[in-house]
Amino acid sequence: MTAPARTRGTEELIRAEEPVLAHNYHPLPVVVSRAEGAWVEDVEGRRYLDMLAGYSALNFGHRHPALIEAAHRQLDRLTLTSRAFHNDRLAEFAERLAALIGMDMVLPMNTGAEAVESGIKVARKWAYDVKGVPADRATIVVAADNFHGRTTTIVGFSTDEAARSGFGPFTPGFRTVPYNDLAAMEAAVDETTAAVLIEPIQGEAGVIVPDDGYLTGVRELTRRAGCLFIADEIQSGLGRTGRTLAVEHESVVPDVVLLGKALGGGIVPVSAVVGSREVLGVLHPGEHGSTFGGNPLAAAVGTAVVELLETGEFQRRAAELGVVLREGLAALAGRGVVGFRTRGLWAGVDVDPALGTGREVSERLMREGILAKDTHGSTIRLAPPLTVTGEELREALGTLEKVLTS
Repeated sequence: MTAPARTRGTEELIRAEEPVLAHNYHPLPVVVSRAEGAWVEDVEGRRYLDMLAGYSALNFGHRHPALIEAAHRQLDRLTLTSRAFHNDRLAEFAERLAALIGMDMVLPMNTGAEAVESGIKVARKWAYDVKGVPADRATIVVAADNFHGRTTTIVGFSTDEAARSGFGPFTPGFRTVPYNDLAAMEAAVDETTAAVLIEPIQGEAGVIVPDDGYLTGVRELTRRAGCLFIADEIQSGLGRTGRTLAVEHESVVPDVVLLGKALGGGIVPVSAVVGSREVLGVLHPGEHGSTFGGNPLAAAVGTAVVELLETGEFQRRAAELGVVLREGLAALAGRGVVGFRTRGLWAGVDVDPALGTGREVSERLMREGILAKDTHGSTIRLAPPLTVTGEELREALGTLEKVLTS
């Protein structure tokens, strides 16, 4: 009889990664081996409440039954054809996603960064073909403290030196203005501007929610200037803020919406550029592509995600539980919390620096059975799965109180 494989513990597995994995991450010292719903379990059987949800990639929790069923069903039939051929899942995915977002066309990709890169290419092509910007003169206005991905083009217009340093030279054609500053944005927009590209809520920056009217102002400004408004909803979209899209809080309709993370249900990477026929119609065969974009497995899972969102249940849950989250953080104001911002089930929490860095607070929470992650300085973010219960959410807030006040 074959002896069972020896199970390696947390410390041994972490040490095993050191010589073979590139050191581009600094994860918390927990090794997850199983998960379901809002809970994960490490290799030693300890359970943790997941208050990060894969940076919104797990909006529907770990292994949501409907999504797992859709993936299993498709795995038994067909997984990949490339876009050299049609597949029988892509049309329904595109039709239902376009309808959910209220737009005409979908460009399916894989990762969020790919969606952003694709949006940039589409905006430039539109500027040359439709707006009439002279060749190679198109500009795109972006916001300081943005996070749109990690490719060389994208980090080139980041203001985070940790993301930029050592990776130049960078792609030209971007103008950076302060976030939440319409006057600065208006000054940066001119006849060469193809698009304004912003996050409706800046996630990596600390869940920065702009002033009321800012998104409306961006929409009005881009209309006057004859350029596109591209909303990066990769983290904020698909139910996270209590609406399908964060821009809906101001009843704003961008020209292009970038989606990812939750669109893959925590199972496969799925992203999309969604827009009007006038904008996405500028692409022609051979001008852009992806071997895996729109593959049958991704389309099947993506369709199941859209089906969950079509009911409105998850948007309502995020809105209702968002009140619990906001009230719980308000009760901690002055008791270790020096500031916070929430929108739906998403919060940036500024901890008193005297109590530690965001990393140190996250480590203390981990030891108490709660998984969260820092952003910058003494700020942590909370973004539980939209399947979390009120009781679980209050448990997490109680643990945060314990960590900050004990």
